[in-house]
Amino acid sequence: MSIPTHRPGVPVERDGHLYREHRFLLPLDHAAPDGRKIEVFAREVSAIAAPEAPWLVYFQGGPGHPADRPLTPSGWLKEALKEFRVLLLDQRGTGLSTPVNRQTLPLQGDAAAQAEYLSHFRADSIVADAEAIRLALGSGPWSTLGQSFGGFCSLSYLSLFPEGLREVLITAGLAPLHGHPDRVYRATYARVAARNAEYFARYPADQQIAQQIARHLTEVTEFLPTGERFTAHRFQMLGAFLGGNTRIDGLHYLLEEAFIETPEGRRLSDKFLEQASQFVSYAQNPLYAVLHESIYCQGEASNWAAARVAAERGDMEPESVPFHFTGEAIMPWYFAEDPALIPLAEVAEILARKEDWPALYDLEQLSHNQVPVAATAYFDDIYVDHGLASETASVVAGLKLWETGEYHHDGLRADGEKIFSTLLKLARGEG
Repeated sequence: MSIPTHRPGVPVERDGHLYREHRFLLPLDHAAPDGRKIEVFAREVSAIAAPEAPWLVYFQGGPGHPADRPLTPSGWLKEALKEFRVLLLDQRGTGLSTPVNRQTLPLQGDAAAQAEYLSHFRADSIVADAEAIRLALGSGPWSTLGQSFGGFCSLSYLSLFPEGLREVLITAGLAPLHGHPDRVYRATYARVAARNAEYFARYPADQQIAQQIARHLTEVTEFLPTGERFTAHRFQMLGAFLGGNTRIDGLHYLLEEAFIETPEGRRLSDKFLEQASQFVSYAQNPLYAVLHESIYCQGEASNWAAARVAAERGDMEPESVPFHFTGEAIMPWYFAEDPALIPLAEVAEILARKEDWPALYDLEQLSHNQVPVAATAYFDDIYVDHGLASETASVVAGLKLWETGEYHHDGLRADGEKIFSTLLKLARGEG
């Protein structure tokens, strides 16, 4: 692997820490190093007292999300900075890393050319970027922390470049290593249904409110602040709240202010519509919608797996009683309703039908893994099924698994210091 062009920025001191920007010029396709290039951005955070500490690179959840922009070190980052300097990586296509959205993709040509371009934005390409960046920084094997999709990236890293890794920590991100995406949605829809039941048991009156909102949206035209119609099945997307430990209560507070009396009758309040719009648009992370099902694909097409499995169940329609919120499943109708996605509909369809996705994992390599690995698997995680996570853990040699019902998918955000320190000790055989 060739060492990329590296442009470090001037460090900024803040609250006892150094923040430095890094930009790297990397191949779009690592198999064609002399071909098209993209820029990948990362932000270094280190303690002023330890500017040469060993590196830890953070793989953000997603796909399609940039790394956090820390205002001050807190949570897992605060804990990590006790020993490491941390590299917060904007995965290709996100943040400041040659961003991808409806505005930039037409630069690649027609829909077929755009789809071919996006085929290089999965975990295998992301970890090839990371390994090239490690070499550019002159680091020896480094440590990694992967949250959610970041854990998927970590497993690809263990498969493709184990020599670059000192130790690997994974939270809520043990990806299924084989099989069609259908099996993911069959498992996670069951978790979503259970989480809905838990939510409505805590707030029984909200079941009636949710049904009223869904029925209202089929009978009355309501518009989001961004101008498009708010539909009943888009209302179901507020199930994003259910993936967190405390956000479940935030959903209740949102619903309790849904309706307001107006001269035209009972309508959804501006406040409710404004808050809901933040959860039903992919304007900030369109790659998440376009690439989501492909993160599970190896040698076969997804063919809109989430929509097909939902249809199999028959209880996920907006008019279903009891009402169900959905999770992170991506539906084809998103690309007909979300203004940020409408221009990407043809690209999304091509990617959904794509069959020749390369392998993301090397099962033989993982079965002989020698890199210390510690991971969490949460019993009630609605996005990364506990059963599938346990199956993956059994394949990776030496992986130490922390199974707990204490957290949901966003455990790292809710209790990052404890989770990071526990996993680090576990990986090192200290706990």
